[in-house]
Amino acid sequence: MFGLKGTKCTPVIRGMILWALLTNIMLVLYCLTNPAQVKIRGYQEDTCPLSMAVLSKKNVTTHSERSKSQSEECSPAVNIMFMKTHKTASSTILNILFRFGEKHKLKFAFPDGRNDFFYPSAFMCSQVKDYKPGDCFNIVCNHMRFDRREVAKLLPPDAMYITILRDPVDLFESSFHYYHRAVPLTWRISGDNKLEEFLNNPQTFYSAEAYNSFYLRNLLFFDLGFDNNVEADDPRVMRDIHNLSKHFDLVLIAEYFEESLILLKDTLCWTMEDIIYFKLNARKSSSVSRLTPEFRAKALEWNGADWRLYQHFNATFWAKIERYGRERMKKEVNELRRRNAEMKAICIEGGNAVEAQKIQNSRFLPWQPVGESSILGYNMKKDIAPKFRTVCEKMLTPEIQYLTDLGVSLWLTRLWGWIKDTIFTV
Repeated sequence: MFGLKGTKCTPVIRGMILWALLTNIMLVLYCLTNPAQVKIRGYQEDTCPLSMAVLSKKNVTTHSERSKSQSEECSPAVNIMFMKTHKTASSTILNILFRFGEKHKLKFAFPDGRNDFFYPSAFMCSQVKDYKPGDCFNIVCNHMRFDRREVAKLLPPDAMYITILRDPVDLFESSFHYYHRAVPLTWRISGDNKLEEFLNNPQTFYSAEAYNSFYLRNLLFFDLGFDNNVEADDPRVMRDIHNLSKHFDLVLIAEYFEESLILLKDTLCWTMEDIIYFKLNARKSSSVSRLTPEFRAKALEWNGADWRLYQHFNATFWAKIERYGRERMKKEVNELRRRNAEMKAICIEGGNAVEAQKIQNSRFLPWQPVGESSILGYNMKKDIAPKFRTVCEKMLTPEIQYLTDLGVSLWLTRLWGWIKDTIFTV
């Protein structure tokens, strides 16, 4: 009747139609949960008072672990903004912050209905669950697109601002792998190696206005609230980087994760116990694309703004290590490794992470990308001594499950997870 007699709908076409329908459904749901975008600026009641900083520290005991420059006891920092960037080992930092905040009964600013602050929209205070102007919090740490003025309304003036960066080439490879099925721009890339095909001619496949395109270029710059489509030589790039330097107390580097944690401990006046960790949200090695020098250079050029950002803060990172002392840093890193190995032997069945299919308890099953199960997790030992059981469980718990434990409603995240796992699981 419509001239389509004999036409067959291939599995690929059916899949694309289904994916498009589901994407539209999720966009509608996201819009329904979007808080009113009302900005109320300039009123005193919007600002978190300094008095809150004094009150919140009553839950934390002062200790005498000193930085090299300190001659007396320091007070552990409890007011913290962690700008959680994508694909940078930030989930491991998040777990450390969750454990510290929970242990000391600190107040988190959490999103409502999902595990991020309406990302990729720019952050607004109205995205915080039950927020009222003047509300004060100790820790802000979920994914967001950073807006310093909005974040500053939630925290006392003494809050420490921290983030983490990663080599832009490795971050781009990781982001492309993790998100490409959620970026329609990549669906028409042919060949077995979509990543290399994209890098050969990115402008052919990329459009700045396309849905989820930010995952494919200068993702760090985007997360931090800047224009991710600027060229590396644009004057705005260094201007934005220098502005960022004025507001962040510490920028961690994922490639030097243990050294980063020691600097974090020193900056926040925390203890070694506060920063012990298990690596969370890691990919199995077989899913990682090994880029040749030629393609690494292409990825670096395509993510030029992120590269300048990384270069700048990598330099400040090593300047901090020089001031801290390389020998002192080496001793502290060795102690952290010893403590981590000790906890691994106590907590983890088999001693290492396993593939998703081998995780026995869904409590420890991490969120997986669309269409595959490439993220590793852990099995907890069953014969753990009672004094270690709780800390083992918390150290092994992925972000989604830990947020639920902390009382966060994740109905939208869980709905999307159900759709994703039911229809697209391979």
